[in-house]
Amino acid sequence: MAASIRLEHDLLGDREVPAAAYYGVHTLRAQENFPISGIPISTYPDLIRALAEIKMAAARANLELGFLAPAKAQVIIAACEEIRAGALNDQFVVDVIQGGAGTSTNMNANEVIANRALELMGAKKGDYNLLHPNEDVNMSQSTNDVYPTALRLATYNGLLRLIDAMGYLRGAFEAKAEEFKHVLKMGRTQLQDAVPMTLGQEFSTYAVMLGEDQERVRETTRLLCEINLGATAIGTGITAHPAYAEIVRRHLTQITGIPLITSVNLIEATQDCGCFVQISGVLKRVATKLSKVCNDLRLLSSGPRAGLGEINLPPRQAGSSIMPGKVNPVIPEVVNQIAFEVIGNDVTVSFAAEGGQLQLNAFEPIIAHSLFKSTTHLAAGCRVLADKCVVGITANVERLRKSVEDSIGVVTALNPYIGYTHATEVAREALISGRGVSELVLERGLLTAEQLAEILRPEILTQPTLLRRGTTSAPTLQPAEKHP
Repeated sequence: MAASIRLEHDLLGDREVPAAAYYGVHTLRAQENFPISGIPISTYPDLIRALAEIKMAAARANLELGFLAPAKAQVIIAACEEIRAGALNDQFVVDVIQGGAGTSTNMNANEVIANRALELMGAKKGDYNLLHPNEDVNMSQSTNDVYPTALRLATYNGLLRLIDAMGYLRGAFEAKAEEFKHVLKMGRTQLQDAVPMTLGQEFSTYAVMLGEDQERVRETTRLLCEINLGATAIGTGITAHPAYAEIVRRHLTQITGIPLITSVNLIEATQDCGCFVQISGVLKRVATKLSKVCNDLRLLSSGPRAGLGEINLPPRQAGSSIMPGKVNPVIPEVVNQIAFEVIGNDVTVSFAAEGGQLQLNAFEPIIAHSLFKSTTHLAAGCRVLADKCVVGITANVERLRKSVEDSIGVVTALNPYIGYTHATEVAREALISGRGVSELVLERGLLTAEQLAEILRPEILTQPTLLRRGTTSAPTLQPAEKHP
């Protein structure tokens, strides 16, 4: 019967490792030392893929420089290819929150790659005399340049998915803006009646906001293209060949398809987490604005009878264990909560970046965890909001129309024709009496019914128009000329 354990050795002594495990003693100790979140690094496939890509690029570079034997390079690269494709993901077991600046993550990758490479050589796991996790897989590297580079690659890919998800949600809002472009309603400022607009205009703003933030996120991806690979321990490049940084960058660019550049000053780059602070801030911006949109959707759909009730969100589940018939806006609510999490993650990233000392920041694991959560959850939230809420929204057209007719705010549109003084008097009487603005304007003889109907046309009320001010004789109105 095959042994169920194997013996491995490290700085602290011998330890028994499960014989079937691809990880080794360093990973085992990290498992024991960091039972923190219960979330293994395998939760973030982008990070595992990035580690494999870096190790593959390093093997190619060391082979090109003549430091790594072709037979070893071949099996290391083959093992990395498998991991890139998703194999052995369950062997990346260390907790995402860990001390040591990511050393446990780097060693988990080194050990898994080494043991799979040994298998490909026909050797046993743990036979490190033939191929070693540190000496061969980690050649010319340090955790301090591998982990930050992996974090950049993983975040880059996460941001691309977020950009796509934001575009998907933007498209859903654009479709609703077109659907509702002729639905007249009252706009509000400070929750008070303002002036008329269309429901399409209201929904179009959400699409524009998302489009703007897509561009902000896209801008941050360029920050992630600058890497410190080749810096080794603190940025001096000790143990690496002078040409290694450029060669490994070239190979990593070929492998990932990302236009990577090597930092001009590797000592600075190894300790600086400024790009992560900026990215986290942009994610906070996205979350804040997305949460505001969800607040609007919840408010506009409030009721259905005792609230605004201007729109209907598609019902997704029963809303109460005690109140029959109640349906809650659960989809906007979950996106609100994602936003709250992202804002909190930004605080974490800020403190972690500030907490670095001298030539290294030891807190990049919590930065990674925070950024990965933010990008993953925001992307999921955008798609859920689009599919389970926005596409199914309907308008209560008659209620919206009546709100315009009954609103005192519509008197603002009459200012150019009856003057501010008359408009104020009409508004005051309408407020006190509960009568309609149009009724009072006609009763006072300020405008004819034909003039009033012309002024209160939806296309006149909801965009700039060419008009003659200071007259009680309403001319024929034309929409204002649109300029590009």
